Amino acid sequence: MFGSIAFVVWRESVEALLVIGILDAWLRAETRDTGRARVFLWGGVAAGLAFAGLLAVLLVQLGESISEDAQLAYTTAVVLIAALLILQMVFWMRRHGRSMKRDLETQLSSAVVRRSWWGVFVLALVAVAREGSETVIFLYGILSSGTAGDLLSGIGAGLFGFALALLSYGLLQAGSRVLSWRLFFRITEIMLLFLACALLMTGIDGLIDLEILPRLSRRLWDSGWLLSDGNATGGFISALTGYRARPNLMELLVFAGYWALVLLIILRPKRTASPAVA
Repeated sequence: MFGSIAFVVWRESVEALLVIGILDAWLRAETRDTGRARVFLWGGVAAGLAFAGLLAVLLVQLGESISEDAQLAYTTAVVLIAALLILQMVFWMRRHGRSMKRDLETQLSSAVVRRSWWGVFVLALVAVAREGSETVIFLYGILSSGTAGDLLSGIGAGLFGFALALLSYGLLQAGSRVLSWRLFFRITEIMLLFLACALLMTGIDGLIDLEILPRLSRRLWDSGWLLSDGNATGGFISALTGYRARPNLMELLVFAGYWALVLLIILRPKRTASPAVA
């Protein structure tokens, strides 16, 4: 699905640009000579991209090397892992997003003070490799779900998403009142939660086909007359949300359980620090 691929590339590219932008801006603002540190910084960026590219090659080659009987199990596992990683990323950002800039600058400052240029390299490598690896797994999961279209369309969607990321990052850095970092993360957080649900539902369908999970019932209803998940519009919504026009009981239980758990985690009251005991 063009929209799913473009969205993932856009969201992950903006986050990677944010991390590298924070590191590079801090080095530029330093009065000390940080020219060598910036060389190691961008070297780490290149190494992180190379790591993500290697992971993509390994995933594709592994998928092509296994038998046709094992293909469904492999793609189902990748889809479920992608859904789990999306959830982990969303909840990690909710917990650490506010302190991310300060934490990155603290680690970078420590490396520069110690003149540990390889520390700067590793910091950039880990940041880019993490975002790049997540992107690779998310995209492979989308491709494995069978809703991404042909390869040329997928490449076009990725390029469109990256171009949109550059534009979005420029607007965010300019401090636009229309597009703030807070608004960006809130909107994309919701979209990522829907995408994780869609991948989870695809994984559940795979587990049912593998006879690991039972259907528990025949189709409970047919809302195809209102919105079919087999046409262009319904298929797009299904790929982004996990919508099923003819769900069985297992799909319904997983869908409801997913959103119940997500809402429970998001809406639960935050723990407040207890007063110190005298």
